[in-house]
Amino acid sequence: MIHDPKISTLYALKFNPFLSDIPINAIYPSPVSESFVGRCEAHMSEGGFALLSGAPGLGKSITLRLLTHRLSRQRDVMVRTITYPQCRISDFYRELGDAFSVPLSWGNRWGSFKMAREKWQEHIETTNTRPVLIVDESQETLPAVLRELRLLTSKEFDSRSLLFVVLAGDLRLLDNLRHPDLLPLESRLRTRVRLESVSVAELTACLRHVLDKAGNAQLLTNGALAALVEHAAGNPRSMMMLGNELLHAAASRDARQIDEKLFFEVVAPNAPKPERKRR
Repeated sequence: MIHDPKISTLYALKFNPFLSDIPINAIYPSPVSESFVGRCEAHMSEGGFALLSGAPGLGKSITLRLLTHRLSRQRDVMVRTITYPQCRISDFYRELGDAFSVPLSWGNRWGSFKMAREKWQEHIETTNTRPVLIVDESQETLPAVLRELRLLTSKEFDSRSLLFVVLAGDLRLLDNLRHPDLLPLESRLRTRVRLESVSVAELTACLRHVLDKAGNAQLLTNGALAALVEHAAGNPRSMMMLGNELLHAAASRDARQIDEKLFFEVVAPNAPKPERKRR
């Protein structure tokens, strides 16, 4: 969606290619994201836990959007998310109940524990698919909540799993899972993917893909595109944030295209100036 009509008219864009809310079909499916989504699809029928980690800005949220979209298209698959990961157990039960349409209450912990498991078991028996729960920003989740989630999903002496849980978070999540209290959960991770800095070639492919989907593949000159990719230093979010800044700068100048000259006019003022040599 484009909030500035001038940008839409001036550049014939269907949407702003540099914002995070781009349409699902405009998302560039990187090989790492595709691998994670495919592995989750394969393990979903078995239940258990999956882990997606990486430094901020490397594509966790985009990958989760792709995963949710792909799973939601499958018949009878129930995909839910936790939107308040830093909650305590009482609020966790309330949100879990809201997500799965079960009246759970901390005041009746045993009853809530039993009702949630019965809900998931009923879904498995009816559809032969396990519900999916996605917890973004999991590095904020309290260890007590993660322990409760592990116990909730386990059945018959841990021989069966009632839920497929996807944990996503920054590198602090990896440290959290090494805590002695969470080692039983860490050992149950069926698939683990850690996002790393993105190569120049992949950032270039990503940028060209989203520009094409937005309707103006020539929005940036080759020189400006190369400069933007290099300046991002392997971080897709940094690339898109600077691209959005360039887009608004170009619109304010009524420029028909984002070129290298504009790039250095926008970026150069923020660059550190060299110190003068003392005589």
